[in-house]
Amino acid sequence: MNSQLPGLTGLRNLGNTCYMNAVLQCLCSVPALVEYFIAGKYEAALHKENEESVTAFGHLIVDMWLGELDCVSPEVFHSVLEKQYPTFSRMTQQDAQEFLICVLNELHEAFKKSSRARCVSDAGASRGSVGETSIITELFEGQLTYNITCLKCKTTTHRPESFTVLSLPIPSKQSCSLQDCLKCFFQQDTLTWNNQIHCSWCGTKQDAAVRSTITKAPQIIIFHLKSLKWHFRFEWQGNDKRKLSADIHYPLSGLDLSPYGSPLFCQEAEYSLCAVVNHAGSLDNGHYTAFCKHSGTKNWYSFDDTQITKISNSSVQTDRAYLLFYTCQDLFWTH
Repeated sequence: MNSQLPGLTGLRNLGNTCYMNAVLQCLCSVPALVEYFIAGKYEAALHKENEESVTAFGHLIVDMWLGELDCVSPEVFHSVLEKQYPTFSRMTQQDAQEFLICVLNELHEAFKKSSRARCVSDAGASRGSVGETSIITELFEGQLTYNITCLKCKTTTHRPESFTVLSLPIPSKQSCSLQDCLKCFFQQDTLTWNNQIHCSWCGTKQDAAVRSTITKAPQIIIFHLKSLKWHFRFEWQGNDKRKLSADIHYPLSGLDLSPYGSPLFCQEAEYSLCAVVNHAGSLDNGHYTAFCKHSGTKNWYSFDDTQITKISNSSVQTDRAYLLFYTCQDLFWTH
């Protein structure tokens, strides 16, 4: 479509780079991140050692929001990133979730500044830095707290972990809802056998009950639809890895995360969907596209490399969803 509307710009496929294009379109649908680059705020916070990749990313974001071209090439950004991460070459299809984490990490490293220390580790997918903040942590970072109870002495310990993407299990191969996935992720689990914990009170390894809660919610929460035991979004069939056709129903608005939060959770706060990365076909031979809600027109658009199509709200629901981006403008937490 010849839109001439800021934010509706296609991206050229450089050869198996649809995964990159889909992720970039979703990040380009986050107004606060776009404004940070378009207004030039990133220049003052930028570390010299990360200047090349982040400057290329910034120029690409600006080009995508100028509204002057139907499509632009992400070649400069891709070339810089490829030097540091050879995995993302043009020769093979890559995983969009892994690329997303890579880009968020790169941006965080470029803008990070010291803050009070906090515990950070993997919660599905996590940045992995400690005691540092950036525009990425401000927008995308949340925190889970794992409440671990020894089943012998009943002592409970609390272990916080930060995250930028929550990888959710899919509890059914046919049809389920995003709430079903969330309930499965946050349900209590029992650690036994090789997974026992060392209880400091008992002085030995013991069985334990573990339940996680959200103790800090990000402004943008990203869900990665993955696996549960033998249920996989992708599974092996012969020599090919294919995606299951599980139909996961997710709301466009009104996503309530309060059942999974700590008592500090604000009951009125709700999330709305702002972007989706879709995947069709097998992991190696499939194709990624994106659905994004335009921050200006509030309409939904499909981004398939250089092709942009306006779509209805009902078309946003699909069984090809792989990454879901939800946003909330309300204040979630008090400290």
